[in-house]
Amino acid sequence: MAFLKGVWRFLVAIKDGLVLLFLLVFFGLLYAVLSAGPNPGAVHKGALLLELDGYVSEQPAAMDPVAALLSQRAPVREFRQRDISRSLELAMTDDRIKAVVLDLDRFMGGGQASLAAMSERIEAVRKAGKPVYAFATGYTDDGYQLAAHASEIWLDPLGGVLPTGPGGSRPYYKGLFDQLGIKAHIYRVGTFKSAVEPYMRADQSPEAETAMQSLYGEVWNEWRRDVAKARPKARIDALLADAPAAVEAAKGDLARLALSNGLVDKLGDRVAFGKYVAAKVGEGRSEVIGSFAETRPEALLAAHRAPSDGSPIGVITISGEIIDGKGGPGVAAGDSVSELIYQSLQNDDLKALVIRVDSPGGSVTASEKIRLAIAEAKKRKLPVVVSMANLAASGGYWISTPADMILAEPETITGSIGIFGVLPSGKEALAKWGVTTDGVRTTPLSGEPDVLGGISPEFDRVAQAVVEKGYRDFLARVAESRNKTIDEVDAVGQGRVWAGATARQLGLVDKLGSLDEAVAEAARLAKLGEGEWHARYIDPQPDFASTLLGGLMPEPAQADLPTDLFGRAAWEQQLLFDHMASDLRMLLSVKGAQARCIECAAAAGVPLTAAKPAENWLGSLFSILR
Repeated sequence: MAFLKGVWRFLVAIKDGLVLLFLLVFFGLLYAVLSAGPNPGAVHKGALLLELDGYVSEQPAAMDPVAALLSQRAPVREFRQRDISRSLELAMTDDRIKAVVLDLDRFMGGGQASLAAMSERIEAVRKAGKPVYAFATGYTDDGYQLAAHASEIWLDPLGGVLPTGPGGSRPYYKGLFDQLGIKAHIYRVGTFKSAVEPYMRADQSPEAETAMQSLYGEVWNEWRRDVAKARPKARIDALLADAPAAVEAAKGDLARLALSNGLVDKLGDRVAFGKYVAAKVGEGRSEVIGSFAETRPEALLAAHRAPSDGSPIGVITISGEIIDGKGGPGVAAGDSVSELIYQSLQNDDLKALVIRVDSPGGSVTASEKIRLAIAEAKKRKLPVVVSMANLAASGGYWISTPADMILAEPETITGSIGIFGVLPSGKEALAKWGVTTDGVRTTPLSGEPDVLGGISPEFDRVAQAVVEKGYRDFLARVAESRNKTIDEVDAVGQGRVWAGATARQLGLVDKLGSLDEAVAEAARLAKLGEGEWHARYIDPQPDFASTLLGGLMPEPAQADLPTDLFGRAAWEQQLLFDHMASDLRMLLSVKGAQARCIECAAAAGVPLTAAKPAENWLGSLFSILR
């Protein structure tokens, strides 16, 4: 009896402990969520500090806390471009903000259109009479594009500035597949649809090289024009003419080289920079040497409510890869995005709809689902305007076709009107291990696609015909929306990508303009005058569990992000391996025909792995090949 009582007390103790643990976790999560919100009272006299430790994007992806905890790499933070731009606008008029500080030490970049929008706001702050100070150990092209618009650019004496321009190598897997006995069955339409070339070639096709060379050149020229206009004294062209000779002449001192060529104004470490800013805006409350009085953008945004006078113009951002099913922010999941659009249309007070597209495309079926949802707005007599951000290619252009008007940025990458499908088969790979296949068929298509025994020629013909039909559908949608013939669209289609300015000349977009200009156009189409409307941003919300767990996640460790040029080079290497793993994973996981432009993200400067914590790259490749 005594033994049973002891067991009972032991079980009760376990139960009480688990209840206590649950309560502690629950209240800890609740506290984390409640304390995570911005505090309007945190606006102090001093500088607006934009500490951009991570990437800038149109719609930050929802972080998976469980995956982040299990990952070997800390997640990299994403900043919403719209929030950064608005905080800069508020800094112009808020008397408490004396200056703006751009801390670009761990800035990992963003899309060219997003950076151009932020650069315009930085210029506006300067015109409002408030200085802008920039600091970094090493400036990348993206970081320097922002810094060039600052009043003063500081550089750590151990750092440097060395523009490189877009471009670089891309992995091709044909030789690997031949050795492994893997065959990639490619179904595509479009001479320039190069997304599948890594699976079918060992090098770049002449058509792809021509298209990408033209595109990269146009994007790079936009960067050079922007920097030259913002900072005329920067002798970048002279530096680019023979960078190795210039570095050797400077005896490897990249900081002095940048200073002598007018790329930066002053050399100094973070402490010296902080003291300099403190002398301008006031000392900081922190006891850390070199701190200055500061306000974070979250606090400034919380202190100034967004305008709400007049009728609302709905703004929905469609960002990321277009996939089937459901997904959170930063992923254009067909079911979730279309549902969000349909829900927004239930608001009778909505007078127009603006779709902000920042996507390289993806699933054809998901793209069509989103397109139909946007078309529903037109059926309800709502004006629809598409605003293209960094990317609106392939499926990203597909979903843009119902619009009454399409606006793009000069740096936007768009077009890529083409379709492809890809399926792997491993008959030869299995044969190397003594595995063969056999069976009975009732029709030529029985058991197809047979990824083990080899995909049959009959299935190849069926798949190619389906893809060709998808391309004809794509052409028809574009022709109808752009008032062109099928042949005219086909001439600028074939999978070729275009920069925004060229796309306007070709008639793929109507005007060049920013998101703000797109919203103004929507208001004009809705016959609303100045002061009679406001933008209502309709964003997807992360699920409750992610919000709770995310509240307990610490900020991404700064040590994970490099600051000097060599550290950034190592980081780019890691991203390359992640990209290779993603390429191979796509070969195995792609579902259905794809209207996707894989190479467009690199051309637009959009990081593919911005928010996804990656596993060890070697383990990732091994698991895929296994």
